[in-house]
Amino acid sequence: MNMLKLAQEIIEGRRITREDDLSMFLTCDLEELCEGADRIRKHFIGDRVDLCSIINARSGRCPEDCKYCAQSAHHATECEVYDFLPEEKILEACKMNEREGVDRFSIVTSGRALSGEEFEKAIHAYETMRKECKIALCASMGFLDAEKLHRLHEAGVTSYHHNIETSRANFPNICTTHTYEQKLETLRLVKKEGMCACSGGIIGMGESFEDRLDMAVSLAELEIDSIPLNVLMPIKGTPLEDREQLKEDEILRTIAFFRYINPCANIRLAAGRALLTNDGETAFCSGASATITGNMLTTVACATIRSDRQMLKELGRKVADLQKV
Repeated sequence: MNMLKLAQEIIEGRRITREDDLSMFLTCDLEELCEGADRIRKHFIGDRVDLCSIINARSGRCPEDCKYCAQSAHHATECEVYDFLPEEKILEACKMNEREGVDRFSIVTSGRALSGEEFEKAIHAYETMRKECKIALCASMGFLDAEKLHRLHEAGVTSYHHNIETSRANFPNICTTHTYEQKLETLRLVKKEGMCACSGGIIGMGESFEDRLDMAVSLAELEIDSIPLNVLMPIKGTPLEDREQLKEDEILRTIAFFRYINPCANIRLAAGRALLTNDGETAFCSGASATITGNMLTTVACATIRSDRQMLKELGRKVADLQKV
């Protein structure tokens, strides 16, 4: 299959589904695949790169058993443990990211869901940020019902993040304390509320290319707006601590076919950028259109917000202006 021809067909309206022969993405020429993905990105997204940053507002003691996660109480890791942060710290981080020209700021919390008291603290923090900042607000707080999603929306949250992590078939190999269907239902509620849905996953956990393709198609079927792609950075004490890290070509191939299958979504680089040339420069020429910048959750971020902005400008991409807050 000529991937540049397929890219043009996608630009003209074709969409990849489960009925297509998805094996073409595994056997095609990588350079041609990435060039086509970049053309699709440029047509549907343009040169503007969406920058987001997060604050880990509650850390550790998570009752879920996700094999990759340092915050799970099931694993013996050196993860920092603390309760919901004071609002002042959250607001300070939000204002700093706005000054640095970041587009979005998200409160991220460990655990299946926040307690009632902690959720009220989060609502108040969002209301304060909405009053004092112009940055777009996002949230990642586990499984929420329709009422709580609505309250977040009313408080100023425009996008909710909830990763599906992998394919439906592979999910039980990664987590047993909740189901894939529960994740899909949460995302359906997000869409029903009228918020942007942010959902992606992690590659390098032992899944097959077919699992990654299935995940990409599942996200397309859900019409996900932003797809964060993490590359596993094995963490000592987790069941996946000995997984071999992925090579750059494999990462780029995955990013590229996610773009073909999700042409209108923001394909967002997340954890694992350090495995790529110049902290992801090659990925931005292979279909990626957004990135988490600055602070990561439980892995080390090598690039700073300013170095990301400089790298993107050198690639000819556009980023938000620095702000005075």
